Amino acid sequence: MNMLNRLLIAVAGAAALAGPALAAEEAHAPEPHTWAFEGPFGQYDKQALQRGFQVYQQVCSVCHALDFMSLRNLGEEGGPFYDPEYPNPNDNPIVRAIAAEYMITDGPDEFGEMFERAGRPADDFPHPYPNERAASAANGGAIPPNLSLIVKARSGGAEYIRSLLLGYGEEVPEDLNVRPGQYYNPYFPGGVLAMPPQLYEGLVEYADGTEATPEQMAHDVTAFLAWASEPHMEARKSMGFMVLIYLFIVCVLVWLAYRQVWSRVQH
Repeated sequence: MNMLNRLLIAVAGAAALAGPALAAEEAHAPEPHTWAFEGPFGQYDKQALQRGFQVYQQVCSVCHALDFMSLRNLGEEGGPFYDPEYPNPNDNPIVRAIAAEYMITDGPDEFGEMFERAGRPADDFPHPYPNERAASAANGGAIPPNLSLIVKARSGGAEYIRSLLLGYGEEVPEDLNVRPGQYYNPYFPGGVLAMPPQLYEGLVEYADGTEATPEQMAHDVTAFLAWASEPHMEARKSMGFMVLIYLFIVCVLVWLAYRQVWSRVQH
């Protein structure tokens, strides 16, 4: 009986200690936001995707990869730089220019040596680190997540990503321990993460002249990441709409056939 009592006391103590930690893990619900791609007829805002790519390229790509994306995807139908004059994105001059900004390790050559060359649209997005250990060492032990599917992978989707990017600067709760190299963000589960605030006024200079406020950059880069998570969304919705029209026509034809067949039968 004494052993049982000790066990119950130990469990109660552990639960009491875990209480504040569990409370700290309760993240704020993401702020609601309106997106052009929402709804059955929603489409990506091409200008927002282009600005979002600029934010990713200049800010996010320093730490975060797009492991499941190729540079050519930028010029595919529905992508930020799609041009109907270049149905093959490998021929798209904007995509080719973007790809050429990257240096890609290739090889081996005829002498068995690896070499660097300018990127091509067919190349994958370069990874910012050579391996996971290098990524962990450069970020205080935390490995920056791959952003290819981040909008689909996180509960709350696009609203969560946008809220997280804008969620810094709030007062840290008294029961939460934020160690050096960590940052408080109420939208992150647990409240503490290794990523510092990223978006500051005028951080990038948008090519289209749009004012680069933190809110605008958060909207744009989230829209870009939503596209990266589902680049064929517009084609899927278009196909679904055509299927619904087809099914409606079939239903009408079946109903007319039913009326024709049973019109000869006396009731």
